[in-house]
Amino acid sequence: MRAAAPPLLLLSALFLAAAAGAAGSCRDKKDCKVVFSQEELRKRLTPLQYHVTQEKGTESAFEGEYTHHKAQGIYKCVVCGTPLFKSETKFDSNSGWPSFYDVISPDAITFTDDFSYGMHRVETSCSQCGAHLGHIFDDGPRPTGKRYCTNSASLSFKPVDKNNAGEGSGNTRPAQTGKAEL
Repeated sequence: MRAAAPPLLLLSALFLAAAAGAAGSCRDKKDCKVVFSQEELRKRLTPLQYHVTQEKGTESAFEGEYTHHKAQGIYKCVVCGTPLFKSETKFDSNSGWPSFYDVISPDAITFTDDFSYGMHRVETSCSQCGAHLGHIFDDGPRPTGKRYCTNSASLSFKPVDKNNAGEGSGNTRPAQTGKAEL
């Protein structure tokens, strides 16, 4: 029995990882509310934005545009423009990536088990277009105790308009210059 247990556990882990990749994610575009062609995304996004959002990549720690960003406003999905985080929920986690303790709306983000790199994490993706954002951890501050560890390259920022506080206005700009956002 002992010799059979490790292969069975490995098989179970592989099955769960495969099932998790399909559950709750619209990256395959079947369940996405907003769909873009890969050709359009390659034209519109920088190579880093494309790598992070479409290939589940990550940017280098402490190098993202929004890691130390302090302005008031709304952080949005760089791919589809869905509002994700308010600046009031951003905090310095010393992790090297922008971190937030809450989302604007519970249905803005999709959670998927991620078993890559020999560990279990929970991936966060935009629920509208399936763009990879980062991961969520249970070591954030109160009131939620959550840390949405997010790549700057997956975000755009809309500053608060002082004439319409809360919603924000002005030009939304992508995380990297030189490419346009919706």
